[in-house]
Amino acid sequence: MPDDVLNFVFGPSPYSAAWLWLGLALLLVVVSWYVGVIVWTLPADRLRSIPWIRDLHSKLLRRKFVRAIQSIDGRYRAGELSAAEAGHAMSRTLRSFLHHATGTRAQYMHVEAIRSGDLADAAPVLAALNDAQFNTASPVDVGEVGSTAKELIRSWP
Repeated sequence: MPDDVLNFVFGPSPYSAAWLWLGLALLLVVVSWYVGVIVWTLPADRLRSIPWIRDLHSKLLRRKFVRAIQSIDGRYRAGELSAAEAGHAMSRTLRSFLHHATGTRAQYMHVEAIRSGDLADAAPVLAALNDAQFNTASPVDVGEVGSTAKELIRSWP
């Protein structure tokens, strides 16, 4: 009788081992999905505080905002946007990047406040974009300032 119990408990299984691996793989997919959703929906300031996510978040953030500036620049070069419209869109995009990257609410700051704070590296680009946006006789080349903005985003500390 004990041999029958042992064979029943530890004996060959009527199921393929593939079912075990499939179940484990599905469990891993579900857990990964939940972790991904939780991480994806965390606020930016929280993401900046998690060491192993900080670098990935920074890389994705840079890529997203560089692409946005490239899109605006492409629309400007195609004639879809005026210099003032392109300057406004690039300024808004750059300020949004600064907010997401640092937590400083750059969208609501004057250029002089930005120049005297932690975001001082972005002040010349924002000043040029403001000039292009509000000065119809501005000598600012929006395409060149867009390239400078992309480099600023790529090299932001």
